[in-house]
Amino acid sequence: MNRYDLLVVLGPTASGKTRLGVCLARMLDGEIISVDSRQVYRGLNLASGKDLDEYSNLNPPVPYHLIDIADVGAEYNLFAFLRDFHAAVADIRGRGRLPVAVGGTGLYLDALLRGYRLTEVPENSPLRQELAGLSMEALRERLLRVRPNLHNTTDLNDRDRCIRAIEIAEFERIHAPERQEPLRALVVGIRLDRAVLKKRIAARLRERLEAGMVEEIEAVHAAGVSWERLEQLGLECRFVAQYLQGKIRNRNDLFQKLASAIYQFARRQESWFRRMEREGIVIHWTSGADPETLQWALQELGG
Repeated sequence: MNRYDLLVVLGPTASGKTRLGVCLARMLDGEIISVDSRQVYRGLNLASGKDLDEYSNLNPPVPYHLIDIADVGAEYNLFAFLRDFHAAVADIRGRGRLPVAVGGTGLYLDALLRGYRLTEVPENSPLRQELAGLSMEALRERLLRVRPNLHNTTDLNDRDRCIRAIEIAEFERIHAPERQEPLRALVVGIRLDRAVLKKRIAARLRERLEAGMVEEIEAVHAAGVSWERLEQLGLECRFVAQYLQGKIRNRNDLFQKLASAIYQFARRQESWFRRMEREGIVIHWTSGADPETLQWALQELGG
């Protein structure tokens, strides 16, 4: 693996990428770096699918990074992720170990594999004054004009987030992101039959609900996090928040609606990965999380 600075394991939600990443980290003397936009938040273990037992139920445990590093009420974005990701890579490689990036957040994966180096976008007071007089619908239209391939659709549901997203998009339209030399990354992806993936999503969701996901999100709200903020933190938080407010009638409806939404999200993740391939990122696909099969593939690739 000395040909590579980084091993990346990606795939849609519920595909088994965490288990595969942990197996590979043990085989290759590696440490996990989470590439997930929600697992950074403390207190959302079940809601963000952290699967912490995958890391800790081993002897010795597999170290992980970029999980539980931000408060739920704080804003964590691509700029913060790239800063923290490269710091983690430097730390891990400095100790002679292999960074193993595991996740499914397409925007983050795309940026790290293309070597983007973002600058922190300053506040644009004239632009904010201009936007202050626009309706929410007009703000949405403007954001989609400047960012038609919007990844974080929660920016369309909150006025402050929408204005900030426009501010960032307008800045980046003038100041293109700088590129640094991309990390030499071997990228492995898990691709499952859609019927299999759908069953896995349903089974995993049922397990998380039975383990107390509703109660977890209820406790986060009771600690002072608003319903509006919870609805920005991914599908699980959004649908459970609606259920707790009585907008979804019962747990069966919650399960059915949420399972369907997660499956549609997984399809969008797969579309994002296909676009990454079309734009030149080589992904070596495996049909499952069998580390022995993948070990053979790594040897074939010259690892």
